[in-house]
Amino acid sequence: MMRMRKIAGRSALLWMLGGAAGARTGLDGLAWMAGTWTGSDGGVEMEEVWTAPKGGSMLGLHRDVAGGRTQSFEFLRIEASTHGITYWASPKGRPATPFRLAKSEGRSVLFENPTHDFPTRILYWLAEDGALHAKIEGTQSGKSASEEWTWKRSP
Repeated sequence: MMRMRKIAGRSALLWMLGGAAGARTGLDGLAWMAGTWTGSDGGVEMEEVWTAPKGGSMLGLHRDVAGGRTQSFEFLRIEASTHGITYWASPKGRPATPFRLAKSEGRSVLFENPTHDFPTRILYWLAEDGALHAKIEGTQSGKSASEEWTWKRSP
């Protein structure tokens, strides 16, 4: 009986460690997002910065500047847990909204939250030319809507 408990205990521990390792491995698969990315569009200077995966998380920040003033900003993080990988978005410092990892292949990733008003999907991908793209999708006023950004890696 005691031996069965030890085996069950070890099995549970290995399962938990395996889950955590799997989550770390998945997050390491997003290392291509890490770095400082910049671009401009219509007089708006855009910056997005991502830390490398470490400690089960990646931290990010987005900022738009126009006319020498910050127009908008967003705190971002991607966390790995035993429940999977989650992207947390905090536009203008508001409480974070979770988007669960739906798909990750090579240098593209999709996060979803079908119950959020807008967006319901967040996509990132690294193009062959080295540009980082991000796109948000969802429904606004009953119609499909999306926004897309493109940045180049900064030194």
